Amino acid sequence: MADSVESTGSAAPLLIACALGIERFALRSGDHSDARGQVTVLRTGMGPANAQRAVLAACGDGPLRDAAVIASGFCAGLAAGMHPGDLVVAERTRLAGAHTVCTHPELLVKALARAVPGRTVHCGLLTGADHVVRGHQRAELLATGAIAVDMESAATLSGALDAGPRPVAAVRVVVDAPEHELVRIGTVRGGISAFRVLRAVLPAFLEWHRSLLLPRR
Repeated sequence: MADSVESTGSAAPLLIACALGIERFALRSGDHSDARGQVTVLRTGMGPANAQRAVLAACGDGPLRDAAVIASGFCAGLAAGMHPGDLVVAERTRLAGAHTVCTHPELLVKALARAVPGRTVHCGLLTGADHVVRGHQRAELLATGAIAVDMESAATLSGALDAGPRPVAAVRVVVDAPEHELVRIGTVRGGISAFRVLRAVLPAFLEWHRSLLLPRR
């Protein structure tokens, strides 16, 4: 079952959706001190079906019906040179051939550079899968133009938009990559690094959220 935690504030809501309890824990334990609006961290459960269903239900009615939505958590990097703890900001997400365009990803790239200085931020296509992708499947996805893969982001944004128009984004932290797969020795350190980065991203999410309320030239 999905669960959430809310910080009280103004009526401008932000929903951050993740799949795993460890992701939720990292996001909840981040710095909420600058939260000027209501922030809900929703654990959807694993897989695209759970993610889409949970977010559609959350945004369908009630206080989150107009919420901006960010899909977050961990992902697998596809490109050579990616490392655990790198950040991925989606310009688009893709699942089963359907694409979702993210809202002002360039603002998130800048905000993350300030929130997590020294970390590499990759921006591009984040593709979805219905299973853990390894080996040759990663190379095949890279060949389609994707830079990272996870199971929930594309479905999360699809569910959010099915509930109504709203700003959407996806930000993931690389937990394994072609040269740093989880099955290899030494990846525990990579997982700790990714967890620490995920704990640090909330101020950037809040900055992006606030920027949506500003007049744009």
